[in-house]
Order: sequence, then structure tokens, then C-alpha cells
Amino acid sequence: QVQLVESGGGLVQAGGSLRLTCAASGRTFSAYPMGWFRQAPGKEREFVARVSGSGGDTDYADSVEGRFTISRDNAKNLVYLQMNSLEPEDTAVYYCAASTKYYRTSAARDYDYWGQGTQVTVSS
Repeated sequence: QVQLVESGGGLVQAGGSLRLTCAASGRTFSAYPMGWFRQAPGKEREFVARVSGSGGDTDYADSVEGRFTISRDNAKNLVYLQMNSLEPEDTAVYYCAASTKYYRTSAARDYDYWGQGTQVTVSS
């Protein structure tokens, strides 16, 4: 069982930056690939980024490639999402998720544990 708690959301102007943090419980944290997803009002939840258990492999949605960076600190059971050059279109609730699948995946259905989400609002 893994419990996830996100923090770091807030209100920022376009062009600004935020860093989201996901704190995970569980002794086997490093075994789980981790992902960030987001959901804007009236839209489906969408993939943002993922990182492998070791932190060595990452994937990004095309819409955030080059602006966002996902990383993890297995010693502290933390996952980060550094978001730079934020745009109003990035406004959403951001969720941290853990997958028990050992293949590369960006599908929300492949992630078994979810945090409660943190709101990110980017003003124009």
C-alpha cells in the first residue's frame, strides 16, 4: 500500500515557475514508477510526466516537454515536478500517482495509487 500527498500548488503568473512535491509512504517506494497527471475543469485527466523507479528514465507529454522536469529522491520518498514557463493552459489540479506496472506507461488506468491533488492556477 502506498499513500501519496501532493503539495506546492498555487497561483502564479504566466511565465512563472512552481515546484510540486509528492510525499509517499511505504518502504518499497523505489520499486514504483511514479507519474504526474492533471485535470482541468470539464476535461479528462491527462498524463504530464513519469519517472522510473530508479529515476533514470523519464517521459513527458508533448505539451510540457522542455518546460517541466520530473525527478525523485528515493531516500526521502519524494517525487518532484518542476514547472517552468507556465502558461494559462497549465491550469489544472495536479495529481501524483504510483504504478505497480513495470512497463513504461502514460495511461492513468495503469496507476494504482493516487494523491488528493493540488491546484495550480496560471493567470495571464
